[in-house]
Amino acid sequence: MTYPPLYWIADPALYEAGDDISDQGGTRFLQAVETAVEAGICFIQYRDKSSQRGLIYKRALRLREICTRGKVTFIVNDEIDIALAVEADGVHLGQDDFPIEMARSVLKSGIMVGISTHNLAQALEAQSSGADYIGYGPIFKTQTKISETAPLGMAAIAEIREKVSIPIYAIGGIQWPQAQDVLAAGATGVALASALAGASKETLQEWIKTLHPPS
Repeated sequence: MTYPPLYWIADPALYEAGDDISDQGGTRFLQAVETAVEAGICFIQYRDKSSQRGLIYKRALRLREICTRGKVTFIVNDEIDIALAVEADGVHLGQDDFPIEMARSVLKSGIMVGISTHNLAQALEAQSSGADYIGYGPIFKTQTKISETAPLGMAAIAEIREKVSIPIYAIGGIQWPQAQDVLAAGATGVALASALAGASKETLQEWIKTLHPPS
């Protein structure tokens, strides 16, 4: 897989979405995912920390359909069983989730495994354990996800890039002005949640254009 420089974390907590999902309708959250796919975002993670598991499964099914139509790589956060049930392309794990080795033992061959890391030791452990990519952060202060880790700053990206060969997605409080600097520091890409919440198709396309400079 070619890892794109923009990794969108689709989090329903950032939208005014109700709990009802019907075949005829959809929440504002699902509509936002449709817009993202239409705009050209090709790497999406579904992260849902607050909904009941039945709703997470229903949303994951709908997102899998949307991403399949758009030929988008679809990752499920944390929920290995749901990732399997909806035939997601991968699962993203946190430091307190299943060890990578255990996840690999139950996942089908070829399913991606990413892991969140917050320091060099965790990043090296993820790499040696067989992670396909890592999330690394928080780079800046963020309100989207509560973290006990202090912001790492831009210099940490360059440091980890020297030691880690797998793709690195910088995450945490990254906004438009910092995005290109994050890539220049050595990150494979930026992982964004709140920065893209509610963004229009045109705004998303501008992000993609900015992070995909002409070759």
